[in-house]
Amino acid sequence: MTLAEVNAMDEAAFVRVLGGVFEHSPWVARRAFAARPFGDVASLHIAMVDAMGRASDDEKLALLRAHPELAGKAAVRGELTADSTREQSGAGLAQCSPEEFATITALNRRYNEKFGFPFILAVKGYDRAGILREFARRVEHDRATEFAECLAQIARITRFRLEALVTS
Repeated sequence: MTLAEVNAMDEAAFVRVLGGVFEHSPWVARRAFAARPFGDVASLHIAMVDAMGRASDDEKLALLRAHPELAGKAAVRGELTADSTREQSGAGLAQCSPEEFATITALNRRYNEKFGFPFILAVKGYDRAGILREFARRVEHDRATEFAECLAQIARITRFRLEALVTS
């Protein structure tokens, strides 16, 4: 769809079309709607990231928790969103060896127990080995650092999603 089409949408259509860009969190699109018209995809993304940034800590935590674990239970059961499926498959996570899968499962458990939300990484440009290194590095952080890092990763993920969805 074009940016002109996005700018012409009413709020309900805008939220319906863009509400899934931020994983299971249509409230981000709803809050960004008032910033229309957007001059380019970058300004649309900035408005959405600003809406995320203005959210309460509880809303941000819910946004983090709306994201699936990498190669986690939802992926195994085929319950990921189309975007998440494409992103994780593109990084090779659907082809994990049993050892890699066991490592990711252990890291997912440790990370979630430590921080209370899933590990979030914009996997575009990573291979499985790189994802595992990043996962192992970040699980050693403190909660505040990881909370901020996950929000930054969501900003990266959503930029890729918007660029794939909207043309100028």
